[in-house]
Amino acid sequence: MFNAKRFWLALLFGFVSGFICWWLIASGGEPLHWAIILSTIISRGLIGFAIGISVLRIKWWFHGILMGAVLSIPMGLSGFMVPGKEIFILFGSIVMGMIYGFFIELLVTVVFKAKLKSIKTGE
Repeated sequence: MFNAKRFWLALLFGFVSGFICWWLIASGGEPLHWAIILSTIISRGLIGFAIGISVLRIKWWFHGILMGAVLSIPMGLSGFMVPGKEIFILFGSIVMGMIYGFFIELLVTVVFKAKLKSIKTGE
């Protein structure tokens, strides 16, 4: 059953994670291409979107980690365009995605109590 509160909170926190991720990447001092900035924000926003619409009935913390890991793979694969940093960017993106997914779920499910509703009962 769709929970609008859960969806909008997860989406919001996903995009907030995207801006935090952009800020962390930019703190390295090197100028970033606009495509990297946009990709970063959208990738993390997508984690929030997926968490918000997901109907997987698993523990909230594992759900966030799983969504973060899976949806960070495309962003991590873009690291193969940076010679010498391929594996660092791949695994860094996935690990950070897992962390963002965990915190999105923590905020949505535990702090704001927007739990996934049961499909059968609507509760």
